[in-house]
Amino acid sequence: MERSEEEGPDRLTIRQWALDDRPRERLMQWGPSALSDAELLAILIRTGTVKQSALDLAKQLLHRAENDLGRLRRWNVSDLMRCKGIGEAKAISIVAALELGRRRREDSAGTGPQRITTSASAYEILRAALADLGHEEFWLLLMDRGNAVIGRCRISQGGMHGTVADPKIIFKEALDRRAVGVIVAHNHPSGRATPSDEDVRLTRKLVEGGRLLDIVVHDHLIITATGYYSFADNGNL
Repeated sequence: MERSEEEGPDRLTIRQWALDDRPRERLMQWGPSALSDAELLAILIRTGTVKQSALDLAKQLLHRAENDLGRLRRWNVSDLMRCKGIGEAKAISIVAALELGRRRREDSAGTGPQRITTSASAYEILRAALADLGHEEFWLLLMDRGNAVIGRCRISQGGMHGTVADPKIIFKEALDRRAVGVIVAHNHPSGRATPSDEDVRLTRKLVEGGRLLDIVVHDHLIITATGYYSFADNGNL
């Protein structure tokens, strides 16, 4: 049974807590950047249980996610509800808030670096779309002769361990948009950025196909929650 959100961990009402221990009031006074991840999560959770405050539940969730917000974002409603004290309503609120954050990052990527000069600039454009996913997706950046991005699109979506990227679809997109260069990218939900043998074979096939069509494959990025691997930077194109 959930208790009122007015009850603190020592069975005091929130109004009886010290101001520094009241996340909503701290947010109002100091702004959201002054709050810890646990405090922000506690505001979403709103109420605790008989034995735990909302802040206790938030800390418990973060502990299970190893204090990794990217991992927490990959959890669905059922995953969150496995944490004792997190019911469906709380889980839905958390999933919705984290999805809004992901969409904001993806939108802001459109105003980020749009001329590709390094693998890092390509990563910044694609990171929001790929870094925190719990399944694999394959994406394509399309560029003009000046390496300016003229489009981006998702080519395929798979499971946790792989997705199929068809070179015919990739080059059709490039030809339809009159792109002269492309960067391909996919994510590894496992967090390991090391390319697989299949990744290497696909990259070579794309580079060879691009030469025939006069389309330069500038790079292939493998993106994880903590960073990326660049085939170009590692001399594997």
